[in-house]
Amino acid sequence: MPNFPPDLRQWYYFAAVAEERHFGRAAARLSMTQPPLSQAIRSLERELGVELFARTKRAVALTAVGEALLPTVLKLLAAAEELPALAKSLALGETGRLSLAFVSIADYGLLPSLLREFGMRYPLVRLQLTEATSDVQIEELVAGHIDAGLIIPPLPPRYVAELSYLPLLSEPLVLAMPSAASTAPDDVPIHLKEVADLPLVIFPRRLAPRFYDAIMECYSDVGVVPHIGQEAIQMQTIVSLVSAGMGVALVPQSLRNLRRTGVVYRPLAHGSFVVETGLVWRKGDIGHVLASFINIVRTLASA
Repeated sequence: MPNFPPDLRQWYYFAAVAEERHFGRAAARLSMTQPPLSQAIRSLERELGVELFARTKRAVALTAVGEALLPTVLKLLAAAEELPALAKSLALGETGRLSLAFVSIADYGLLPSLLREFGMRYPLVRLQLTEATSDVQIEELVAGHIDAGLIIPPLPPRYVAELSYLPLLSEPLVLAMPSAASTAPDDVPIHLKEVADLPLVIFPRRLAPRFYDAIMECYSDVGVVPHIGQEAIQMQTIVSLVSAGMGVALVPQSLRNLRRTGVVYRPLAHGSFVVETGLVWRKGDIGHVLASFINIVRTLASA
């Protein structure tokens, strides 16, 4: 049988005697008689193999060991008193940790408002945020390395049975183009035929197949076959390449919030093409913190 260390009650007795410097006053404070308290302190000293108090007929003083132990004991007892409230907070999803990954487009639209709302409601939850493409997020999620992710669908068929998905935001695509190539203000719609000779900067299809296909559909609907000039996996990089005059890009409307010198964002004059972003998590693996986060996502999605 293991040798268990002294329990909290013994340390509580020690702290009372140490603070009162008197067994009688400490016993009264603890609502007990003095003999059991004296016995408990003796028992604690035997277990530790050291004397904690120097006793005389008129006074009780801490030994050097007792003096050194007291600050740590007081911290221990304070932490123990907080445990019931902490347990309740954990059960309600009010404290803990949430590991969330997100695609780069979320950073310019839904993510800031989502984090603000969650932070206001659950300030004690520690968020661990990671930017990653949808395919990386799904692999990390299945492996148990993150709790949830904001992705561009679809889910890979092999993981549909393992993951839950909640649509959150659908937004139209706009054209990001070099300001030098734009002949009108950025609120004036543009037809893709007007920029058919400019290279297209785009996500690799393997990383965001639905997004990639939506962009290709935009072009095919107007009878244009785009020339893909560059591929990039981050929206910031795509917009930077547009700013550098490397081509044009179809991006979610929320990217208008990413202001970059030399870039204008113009709505499309044809069609109503949208890109969707949603939350994904493991089925049957929903802790209290994640459940609280999902509830906020549902509320924002229905607003």
